[in-house]
Amino acid sequence: MCKKIFIAATGQHCGKTTISLSLMHLAKKRYARVGFIKPIGPKVCILDGVEMDMDAALIASIYGLEEDRRLMSPVVLGRGFTKRFLAGDITPHQPLDRVLKACAELEKKNDFLIIEGSGHGGVGSVIGINNAQIAKALGAPVIMVASGGIGSVIDIVQLNLSLFRQEGAEVKLVLANKLLPEKRAETLGFLQKSFNGKPPVAGAFNYSPILANPTLADVANLFKLPLQGDQEAKSRIIHHIQLGAASSQRVIDTMQDSTLLITTSSRDELIVTSSALYNIPAYRRKLAGLVIPGSAPISAISQKILDDSRIPYLRVTESTANAFIALREHVSKITKDDHEKINLIKYKAEELFDFAAIDAMAAS
Repeated sequence: MCKKIFIAATGQHCGKTTISLSLMHLAKKRYARVGFIKPIGPKVCILDGVEMDMDAALIASIYGLEEDRRLMSPVVLGRGFTKRFLAGDITPHQPLDRVLKACAELEKKNDFLIIEGSGHGGVGSVIGINNAQIAKALGAPVIMVASGGIGSVIDIVQLNLSLFRQEGAEVKLVLANKLLPEKRAETLGFLQKSFNGKPPVAGAFNYSPILANPTLADVANLFKLPLQGDQEAKSRIIHHIQLGAASSQRVIDTMQDSTLLITTSSRDELIVTSSALYNIPAYRRKLAGLVIPGSAPISAISQKILDDSRIPYLRVTESTANAFIALREHVSKITKDDHEKINLIKYKAEELFDFAAIDAMAAS
């Protein structure tokens, strides 16, 4: 019989999908057939002609599960779905029926099934099936993921635990994720003391700039623009964002490792200098690429130098201020092409998680 586990979270951006990637990797070392399902899909994309959740599409692409893509996202909250449900065009039992049917099919095909929730415990209530209700309906024990911290984590975990307990879903483990390395032991000690084993608390990943920071491809997706220049640099991770507001010499002198430089289209001297320096190894380590905002056109000679250098760049229509704010507020999500991040997750998963213990928690 297929074993299954439900991965819940206290909210967005806790690292739920990172945990799912980790458990997929570990489960595949033990079981021949490992499946994945995201019952409610709030972030819609198209994979090989099938509308599905972005996280489900990511798992399908990484682990070769494309043939199951129609089952992996049984309820996709595309445009108008919620309104149609509330208007009665979608019957009240239909969303849960879809989830139950898809899960039953995947259980027949797999030895171990990872079920990933969406957002906090209450997400999905608007269509009658929140995460807690789904976990209960599927009979799946729950692992709850929370971001690192102490007081805020205790508060938000207790809030979510109340809903799962109300619905009769059993939370077997709380995973504290994105922990500060220097405070890891202290944080886990206080969390474990607070919950006193009900449920147990364990540590997941430390906060990692490699996992948290965006790639050039991610930035291109943020602005919905193709990346110009060196396409082999798409997966490069950006560790710093710098405004090119000072003199060209000052900007270059203060640049840190793997910097995305924002310079307006009218600053020809900085565009030209950056383009020239990109092909010097010592500076390529520092200069990841350019974001060039502004309504003024780039001069013809600067554009030629820019293109000939093959420095990765995006020519955006937003103002410099808006481009900077968008980058600062952006939360990076892993994509199938983020090989460095994915390999790091797999490597660290083997070090961090006791899969035998998690396997023992799973229900069959």
